[in-house]
Amino acid sequence: MFSKTRKNINQEILKLAIPNILSNISVPLLSSVDTALMGFEASASYLGAVGLGAMIFNFLYWGFGFLRMGTTGMTAQAFGRQNDTDITGTMGRGMLVAILLALLFILFQIPIKNASLWLLAADMETAPLISEYFNIRIWAAPAALGLMVLMGWLFGMQNAIYPLILTLIINITNIILSVLFVKKYGWGLSGVAWGTVIAQYIGFIFGCFLLMFKYGHYIRQLSFNLILQWEKLKSFFLINRDIFIRTLCLIGTFGFFFNRSSVMGVTILAINQVFMQYINWMSYAVDGFAYASESLVGKYQGSQDEEKKEQSISLSFVWGGALALLFSLGFWLGGQKLLMIFTDDADVLSTGPDYLIWICIYPILAFASYIWDGIFVGLTAGRAMRDTMILSLLAFIGSYYFLQEFGNHGIWAAMLVYVTARGVLQWFWYRFRMGN
Repeated sequence: MFSKTRKNINQEILKLAIPNILSNISVPLLSSVDTALMGFEASASYLGAVGLGAMIFNFLYWGFGFLRMGTTGMTAQAFGRQNDTDITGTMGRGMLVAILLALLFILFQIPIKNASLWLLAADMETAPLISEYFNIRIWAAPAALGLMVLMGWLFGMQNAIYPLILTLIINITNIILSVLFVKKYGWGLSGVAWGTVIAQYIGFIFGCFLLMFKYGHYIRQLSFNLILQWEKLKSFFLINRDIFIRTLCLIGTFGFFFNRSSVMGVTILAINQVFMQYINWMSYAVDGFAYASESLVGKYQGSQDEEKKEQSISLSFVWGGALALLFSLGFWLGGQKLLMIFTDDADVLSTGPDYLIWICIYPILAFASYIWDGIFVGLTAGRAMRDTMILSLLAFIGSYYFLQEFGNHGIWAAMLVYVTARGVLQWFWYRFRMGN
């Protein structure tokens, strides 16, 4: 019985994870294409600017990542309970919050931009370039936030195929438009930004059509009375409040990383930007199994099947760990060629290999924290996610100031302390603080 259950869980994990991995790796592919376009088209300043400009929006959207994560966990548990009313209501509440947040982004775009430039310590050379990029990308906010809710709801419904279709449409369209606008029309950073904006609206509109095609009976149940049920709305905000605080800490970590990188000069910033592309590849790939955990753990939590929930957790770690090892090996074998893919800047190519060891170690130490994030999302354990992230951020900042005399080696070492602390603390919280 155990063996049969284990086999079935493995099949469920792979059924969800493989489309998620294919979907996820197209996201850093887009970022990598944008980086390469600027890396070969212009100077290291343009390379750093597109990285920082994209990072601002990553920070903004990570900050409101609860729109996806909270929606996934609550929808998956409702799916496990077979409660159609809660399934529909969760989607409606998520979309309402997404629309309101997008309007606030657009309304307060100038202070958001100025605060971002200050936090990232943008210098006089890169700040105008980042501003040019930001002023265009901000108009994609309604589509970007709406897609978060849509993707999260589909994951909760155990549907990984539609998110794969949507992500591929968005990112392939984005790549084609960015290359066209930059290479043919010479729009530079503006071309990269417009490619993203147009592609996100195309993806959101197509997603709405897919939703009506397969889940029209849920859409027809939507009403303001259902969306605005006070107890359900309160629960939605409480869970997402904690995920929001957790994600602010995540933003703080990467913001601090790039702030310190920028202070070390254009060359170090460009090197770290390139290496972060590879970290993103690994992160998004392993997140395929984390997303599978969200869907399955949430479903089995909702149906109160403890055996299948525990097996989903353990097998997700096995698959995620194996994939992380493959990435570490690939980074080690890639060597200096990893830099040459993105830039021909002589300083970056000569200095970059000195720091290669850090991205070889990173996947092995980081993967557990990604899987635990998926588990906690499925359990709607927002408070545990918040507390472990706060402690991990403190560990990161403390270790950086202890190691800062080692320059770029120091900040990468602090990043490894950070991801290790996350995994250990999340394990502790699950085993000893959540009654398991």
